[in-house]
Amino acid sequence: MASIAHQPSRLLRASDIQSDRGNPHWTRYPGDRALDAIPGTDGWPLVGTTLRELANPKRFARAMVAAYGPVYRTRSFGQRSVNLIGPDANELVLFDRERQFSSEQGWGPILNLLFPRGLMLIDHDAHRIDRRALTVAFKPEPMQAYAAALDRDIAAGVAAWGNGADRFTLRVYDAIKTLTLQTAATCFLGLPLGPQVQQLNEAFTAMVQAAVAPVRRPLPLTAMARGVAGRALMVDWFTRLLAERRADPGPDMFSQFALATRDDGSLLPAAAVVDHMIFLLMAAHDTITSSFTSLIWQLARDSMWQDRLRDEALAVAGGAGAPLAYADLARMELTELAFKEALRIMPPVPALPRRALRDIDFGGHRIPAGTVVGINPALVHSDPQLWPDPDRFDPLRFTPDQIAARHKYAWVPFGGGAHMCLGLHFATMQTRVLAHHVLTRYRLSAAPGYEPRWQEWPIPRPRDGLRLELRRIC
Repeated sequence: MASIAHQPSRLLRASDIQSDRGNPHWTRYPGDRALDAIPGTDGWPLVGTTLRELANPKRFARAMVAAYGPVYRTRSFGQRSVNLIGPDANELVLFDRERQFSSEQGWGPILNLLFPRGLMLIDHDAHRIDRRALTVAFKPEPMQAYAAALDRDIAAGVAAWGNGADRFTLRVYDAIKTLTLQTAATCFLGLPLGPQVQQLNEAFTAMVQAAVAPVRRPLPLTAMARGVAGRALMVDWFTRLLAERRADPGPDMFSQFALATRDDGSLLPAAAVVDHMIFLLMAAHDTITSSFTSLIWQLARDSMWQDRLRDEALAVAGGAGAPLAYADLARMELTELAFKEALRIMPPVPALPRRALRDIDFGGHRIPAGTVVGINPALVHSDPQLWPDPDRFDPLRFTPDQIAARHKYAWVPFGGGAHMCLGLHFATMQTRVLAHHVLTRYRLSAAPGYEPRWQEWPIPRPRDGLRLELRRIC
């Protein structure tokens, strides 16, 4: 394993990083030339390594590790960066015990035009204060209310698939996305599904796709322009809704955020609530859709595990399509193992950027302050030295004894440290409810030889929507 040295030599100041006037997302800093000593490539003129990385991120990363080792340099999305690969690297960057990295400055060049000041894009004390305020929305009482709404909406949505047909083909990703839009409207916003919510979904889609658009400015007709327009629509919409929720709160998550207070008892500023809600709604909507679709694909390929999870759901809830009580969710232990394994195979956030605030020594290399540093959960999750036969779906990798035998940071689909995903328990809860209602109503299978092609970035999704055959059993 690469060694970690916790002996920072110089603190980066904000004045050390200056924007290039020709490109607000290309940064220069005093240590940039020192990156020449780190093995890697700047790629082609102008585009650098961006297009190669976007074409197949995991294959590109594997090729770079094979050529240069687990510490390598690239130039993608308008900036040079250093990638650190392995569980030790994950621990160094995510746990960040000495506050050597900035999530805000790592994600900022990618997301600032789209999701500024979201919880993932603020650091240290500011992050701690807002995160503590927002945890009110994930305490047991509101979580029970969300669980009841999830169960009701998912049960109705899943039962309607196929319009009553006994056997039909479904684009599973698209169907799950519709369901998560419904649950986002009811649980997060306290709204019925309608034209306004559909408009929000279109804005979300534009913003997510813009996150990895090669053109980083909102020029006319570009993906970034559509993403920025989507954000403007959402800011206006949520600002008006916030005033309504503060005057007349409900059991929804947005009401919880609207009334959240900081340590001094003051309400979160309206702009902060809006930014946090936009970011969290995006994260919950798209990442849960991606993760559950990945789980369904694995179960469609593995009938034994599909049957085991179906039997568990029937035993816990007491029957096919029966309501699933909040208190019973913890009993779906096999479902949790299967979900963790699906997240290993297809993590919803394949790579995570940070910016080094100090000079750092790692793996025999000096990484200067100001460097954009990336880790790659997707590559670590598929390392055969950590995960024997890594392409095989095996939920038993996550039994307690197996977890204890592995590096703590070998599996990081929800990030780690101070920026660990705030909504991970909500995501797990929603996945259990989805699994119960889908598996107790339908048997899932794929056509012989079928293998979906996945778009890996920014959030994995099957390009054809994942076409599976569903046979009604209830």
